[in-house]
Amino acid sequence: QFVESGGGSVQPGGSLKLSCAVSGFDFDTYPMRWYRQAPGKERERIAQISPTGDTTEYADSVKGRFTISRDNAKNTLSLDMYSLKPEDTAVYYCGMKDPSTSRTVRGRGTQVTVSS
Repeated sequence: QFVESGGGSVQPGGSLKLSCAVSGFDFDTYPMRWYRQAPGKERERIAQISPTGDTTEYADSVKGRFTISRDNAKNTLSLDMYSLKPEDTAVYYCGMKDPSTSRTVRGRGTQVTVSS
């Protein structure tokens, strides 16, 4: 289970921190991801972190502005977002690729709106 929190409305240039509480499996075994989906657009994978947290990857659209992290002791995934732009407006999801099905599993998401 994935439960996202921390979304909201912010002005351009602002910051937000998203969190995701994870349960139901061995969290520290799997890479974790943040995705987002804007209205009328396809879901985008924006960040990924390795099981130990020592390797991260970012989409070009967020590189240098967003930071993914994890706390394996607390089964939580985080996304620090800085220098937010209106085009960052989307529903943000945490999740992973299910190794048994190769399908994406994710939470219900949290809305982020960047507007002046």
